[in-house]
This record gives sequence, C-alpha cells and structure tokens, in this order.
Amino acid sequence: MKKIVYLMEYPIDLPGGAQMSTLSVCEGLSKGKSGRYEPVVICPALLSHRPSDYSFRILEYAMGENRAVNLMIRLRAFRRYIRQEKPNLIHIEMSESLITYGFMRKSFREIPYIYTDRGLLYGYRKRSRVFMDPVLKDAAMLVTTTEYNKRLWSEGSDIRPISAIPNTISAKYFGEYDPAKRSEHERIVIGLAGRICVEKDWPFACDFIDALAASGLEFDVDIVLSTFEKGDDEKVEEIRSRLKKAVGEEHLTLREDLSQAEMADYYYGVDIFLMTSCFESFGKAAVEAMSRRCVVVSTAVGGLPEVIGTEENLYDKVNIKKGVDRIRSLAADRKTLEEMREYFYGRYLDNYTEDRYIERHIELYDEYAG
Repeated sequence: MKKIVYLMEYPIDLPGGAQMSTLSVCEGLSKGKSGRYEPVVICPALLSHRPSDYSFRILEYAMGENRAVNLMIRLRAFRRYIRQEKPNLIHIEMSESLITYGFMRKSFREIPYIYTDRGLLYGYRKRSRVFMDPVLKDAAMLVTTTEYNKRLWSEGSDIRPISAIPNTISAKYFGEYDPAKRSEHERIVIGLAGRICVEKDWPFACDFIDALAASGLEFDVDIVLSTFEKGDDEKVEEIRSRLKKAVGEEHLTLREDLSQAEMADYYYGVDIFLMTSCFESFGKAAVEAMSRRCVVVSTAVGGLPEVIGTEENLYDKVNIKKGVDRIRSLAADRKTLEEMREYFYGRYLDNYTEDRYIERHIELYDEYAG
C-alpha cells in the first residue's frame, strides 16, 4: 500500500475548508475507497480530539505564538516526519505549509508533491508569490477548486501542470437528503449564512433585503451568523436591527454559531438561499444549500458563477434589481421554484458530493504516486 502524507499548519479538527476537505479524503482512503493508499496527516496538536478518534494516522507537532518560531517548528516537524514515513506522495493544502516545504524540498527530490490552492490567484500578496512560485514550479501538480481559478493561474503564471477538482461538503452531515425535514411555507423564506467578515458584505446583504421588501414581496428571513473576533457581537446586533426594520421582528429568525449538524438541518427550512459576497473562491455555503434542495441566488463573484451554473440566478451589486426581480419571479411561480430546486440538487449530486471528490483524488494519486 502506498503512503500519502498531508502537510498542514492548522489542526485538522479546527473548522475550515482545507481541514474539512483533507478529512474527507483521508477518511475515504482509510475506509477502503481505493484500497491502495494509506493517508498520514502531519499537523499541529489537535484542539478537541485525539489522534485515535480518526480512522487514519495523525502525527502532531506543538506550535507557539510567534510566526517565525512556528516556521522553525514546522520545518523540524515536517523534515522529521517525512524522513520517518517515507511517503510516495506529499499533498499540501495550505499556503504556509507550501512555503515551509519549499525550504526542504531539495532534500526529498524523489518524492513528488501536489499543492491544492483553495483561494484565488489574485488573493495572494506579491510577497507570498515570491516564496510560493518557485516551490510550485517544482510541484508535480497544482490543483484548484474551480476552473475559474485554474484559468487565472494558467493566464497569470507559468506554473504547470494545473488541474481543477471541485470542492465538496461533509458527507457526514450533508450526504443524505431527508424529504421529511423539508418544510413548506406560505411566505417564501430567504436564507443567508456566513461568518462576520468583510468578504460576506453584510451591510450590502441588508441593502438587498431592504430592496426586496421595498419591491412589495412578503417574505421571511432566516439568517445564520458565525462570530469569531472581538466586535462581532456588535455587528450581529446591527444586522439584526436592520433586518428587523425591513421585514418585521415576527418575520426574522437570526441564529448564531450553529454546528455542522445544525446547519445541515437549517437549510431544509429555506426556499431561496441568498449570497451577497464580494469575494468567494468557491462558495461552500451555496453547495450546502443545494444539497438541501434550496434555490440559490448569488452575486457573480469568484468561483460562484461556476458553482451556480445558471446566469439567471446571478446578479452583481451594480444591478441589484436583477437579483430582486429573480427572487420575486421565483416566489410568484412555485412550479419554476420547484424546477430550480431539482436543478440545484442535481447539480450537487453530479459535481460536489464527497464520493465524487474522493474519486477525483484517487485518479490524481494514481497518476503521481505510482
């Protein structure tokens, strides 16, 4: 059995896209999806789990408070564990881990390595590119999560080869669809969800809801917000106040910091999931909503047009009326709304399931771990 080592600068049990995606692949491989690969994760000490909680091996290393010190710790840990494990392939899914491995890659010339970019090319600072590009030129493959970002790399760099593997969501929570949980409503329910951050543009989300309410449509809002930093609670209250003013307190449900299991159930109560982001590399929340037969209406930014797949459900902030009119049209025509539900659910099944994600990685590993 061939061995694949995954290098990470965050604990695999810390919530995050790279961690969740790595977990999906490692669990799939360790539970016999291919029978050919043994996954081994090298990451900082777990936060709330033990390595024995997982079906694959995890090798931990301690981290400090200082970034420079952490770089030295990673260098020693990566070098020690790679020598110990002697992998057939190294897979890196975080930028600082890529830069760290770059300092030692010449010591492991015989081991091919792959890097998955989960952002967008233009999201990297010039200083980061100075360190990343030389390492990527020696990589066996650069993987992106959208064809859009693949095109950005193809046109904006001389890194080759490049392949796109669409991201996924957790099969543990979103894998099975339960029709009994899908609730129907007389008033249309607009859902929004995300963390408090600039990229999600919550002031604009409130502007959109204001415009939708001003159009005469009667609807409920069900919103989930995740808080991480000091000052986030105040921003939540600002959002609550604006939405309450737009639709009325009785038509607003605001939830905070839901677990993945709770989020999986949340989407069942949403008819139309609205995205107002100004930056999205992929759009994981859109895929989560699709897995629960929600219709998604979204800003046309980053990788979202590729995930949504239909231009009529995309709008931009210059033309907010297009998004408002689309929601009004869907609310007035329940037959079209139901057809769009099936379209989005089918799109999820065809492109974004965890099984499909694992299959694509096995194909990649078959090519480079051999």
